[in-house]
Amino acid sequence: MTAHRPADSTASPRGDPAAGVRRGAALGYPRSFFRLLLVSLALVSLPLSAALVYSAWRAEQLSARSQSALYDAVHTARTSRALFDRIGSIDRLAQQTAILGDAALLDDLVRAHHNFREVANELKRLRLGDRAREALERAIALEGALLDMLTTSASGKIDRAELDALVAALVGHTRTVMAASHDVVDREADALRAEAASMQQWSMLLALFGAAATLILAIGLTRIIARPIAELDAAIRELGRGDFSRPIHVHGPSDLRTIGERLDWLRCRLAELEDQKNRFLRSVSHELKTPLAAMREGTELLRDGVAGPLGTRQRQIVSIMRENSVKLQQQIDALLDYQRALHAAASLHIAPASLDDLVRDVVGAHALAAQSKDQHLRLALEPVRIEGDADKLRSVLDNLLGNAIKYSPRGGEIALLTRANGNAATVEVIDSGPGVPPEERESVFNSFFRGHRKADSPIEGSGLGLAIAREYVEAHGGRIAIAGDSAHGHFQVTLPLRQSRTAARAA
Repeated sequence: MTAHRPADSTASPRGDPAAGVRRGAALGYPRSFFRLLLVSLALVSLPLSAALVYSAWRAEQLSARSQSALYDAVHTARTSRALFDRIGSIDRLAQQTAILGDAALLDDLVRAHHNFREVANELKRLRLGDRAREALERAIALEGALLDMLTTSASGKIDRAELDALVAALVGHTRTVMAASHDVVDREADALRAEAASMQQWSMLLALFGAAATLILAIGLTRIIARPIAELDAAIRELGRGDFSRPIHVHGPSDLRTIGERLDWLRCRLAELEDQKNRFLRSVSHELKTPLAAMREGTELLRDGVAGPLGTRQRQIVSIMRENSVKLQQQIDALLDYQRALHAAASLHIAPASLDDLVRDVVGAHALAAQSKDQHLRLALEPVRIEGDADKLRSVLDNLLGNAIKYSPRGGEIALLTRANGNAATVEVIDSGPGVPPEERESVFNSFFRGHRKADSPIEGSGLGLAIAREYVEAHGGRIAIAGDSAHGHFQVTLPLRQSRTAARAA
């Protein structure tokens, strides 16, 4: 049997790897998923990092300015105080010179003048306000006028009133310089507080902007990262459903593209195996049915006496051959049906469904069969909404109700109940038949198992109905079992109200 590769396959590990690399390069993906995560992490952290760096830079600037402003304020206050002290010395020397007229005192006055000018020039280099600078210039001029008055008086007579007025004006302007220097300190403190408040506002705005940018980048990068993972997930779910028709293409880093190529190779291989299995079953069915049909036709001819009259013993033998050929035909059909059921159980179509409505539909389909045996169907149905494959669940209910009608005696009662219990839904089918013996309760759901108790029906089952029902129920994440120790038939099906993520994806 030659392996067949589907014609629509365009990607496999043996295919052109450069094509996958070109597809990934076109999207700008890194070469590996790990690198993609690192790049994404770096991009997501970039806005907040930039905001943090900017805030730190502004804080450093504010700290440096605060230190500079504090130094200037202290230096200004100290220098203005030193200037006031120099005025005190000049006042004392001026008064002594005016009274004594000693030339030595003039030398001290000149030295005090030079000291005053040094301090004044140093103060002029500092940051002063307009009022302080104007008062300082005025004080310098007055101090110079005072020195000229004391050094140019030839007669040694100095007008004390003019001297006192000049000294008083000099002291007043010096006090103004001192007061203005304190204003400079207050002004710098206010400016620093305003700048600190501004920096705090900017830091908050930057933090909000950085958080918003980070969120936007995270959402965008999440979509980029999730895209190849979603493609892999979709491909795996298609393989789980047995859908091998579409080729698998995964975009993204090269390692994920390689996984996609491997999955596509697996898809091709599974398609080949599925095709081989189907051809094998068709071949077996054909090869068995052809001689079986000849045997059945031969037995029918013998039974009809075409080859001559048959004795009683011969008719019994022909009847046995005919019955077993019919059973063999049914077994072949049941085997094919069971294979189809197993395939169907692996591909659920999950959707909201009303469990009590499904029960009513099945009861309506079996109403005539129950009436023919004078059986009473009693319904106790609570409204229950579940997530599941309605067709598969209908098949389960159909099988259970069909068995109940088959094994219940004429005139018996069959009860069907539905209810919700927490996160699960329960369906119970209770009949008045003989039930299942305790030793057969585990085996009754096995394939081709038929119990010792015979049904109240001329049609013998294949032993696959309950096996198929169990496959369908377990595919939904539920459980089917025989409930209690009742002497009658009592089957109970438990199903989850909501399908889990695993079951939903597998479907």
